[in-house]
Amino acid sequence: MKEKMKYLSCRLWLAAVLGDVLLGGLMAWVWALSLEYSLRMILAAFFTAALLLYNWGVCRFVVLPYRETEAVYEQFVKGYVLEDLFVMRYPFSPESGRAIQKFNELLDKGNLIHVSRKQAEYLALQNQINPHFLYNTLEGIRSEALIAGLDSVAEMTEALAAFFRYTISQVENLVTLEDELANIETYYYIQQFRFGDRLALNIVYDHDEDMNELDILRCRLPKLTLQPIVENSIYHGIERKIGRGHLVIRIGVSDQRLRIRVSDDGLGMSEEKLHRLNETLRSLSLDAETGNETKKGGIAVVNVNNRIKLLFGEEYGISVCSHEGTGTDVMIDLPVVRE
Repeated sequence: MKEKMKYLSCRLWLAAVLGDVLLGGLMAWVWALSLEYSLRMILAAFFTAALLLYNWGVCRFVVLPYRETEAVYEQFVKGYVLEDLFVMRYPFSPESGRAIQKFNELLDKGNLIHVSRKQAEYLALQNQINPHFLYNTLEGIRSEALIAGLDSVAEMTEALAAFFRYTISQVENLVTLEDELANIETYYYIQQFRFGDRLALNIVYDHDEDMNELDILRCRLPKLTLQPIVENSIYHGIERKIGRGHLVIRIGVSDQRLRIRVSDDGLGMSEEKLHRLNETLRSLSLDAETGNETKKGGIAVVNVNNRIKLLFGEEYGISVCSHEGTGTDVMIDLPVVRE
């Protein structure tokens, strides 16, 4: 109890309870006197109304706003919200409100995007590899393969060079959807050397009269948003499946949101595993090493989800729907951003 009383919130609750007890005791005493001595009930009724009004006012103007603010802090501590901390309707005091706004000004969200270990490894790779050396080496391998008549090796090397060129050379945060899909086509082409006819990819556009396919392709999104999702669909869903696997990327725009659904007909996942993954994706976790689902290749899906939330806000991000034995749908929700 002594530990709790160091918090002002506990002292405020104690003061409110004591006030309620005192008013309640006074009301009971007045009622007792009125009944014992047959006094008029006006005074007792007045104290009863005063107590009810006091309780209503405390609940309406203190308890409910306090619980709302407390819930925001609790969700922030657990990692579920970030932006909501800076737009609270009921700060505890003017000073605490100004302190939070100052914290928001000092917070460099751009740096937060890069705090995870996977992102740090990616940036280290990006900074240490000389792109020209890599491209020249791959071009040399391709030339030797062509001379030897190994056309498939030459084609795979060319595709790998294009994939690395996109991944390493372009460092901006946002790219066009057209560029992102072109990288997916390259990645799929590389995977075909491994899977052959066992893997099929289809890209579908859901558009209306207000926005055609070309307009959708001009939308911008964080770089390397789709590739980790597609990689997970192949690795966790299709690779272990017997028979042919299908990947469908469905893209649409509605209510000023860019919605992308990556679907596979692979093995799917259990309800427990799905629940655990979605709980992780709902929170803003700055550690991308969360769960076995994110440890295979590329930049983790959790890291992609974090970058989306940090760049655009808590209402955007990734969610997953899956049924064991039938496949998995990964939904990516983004704002419509154009050049």
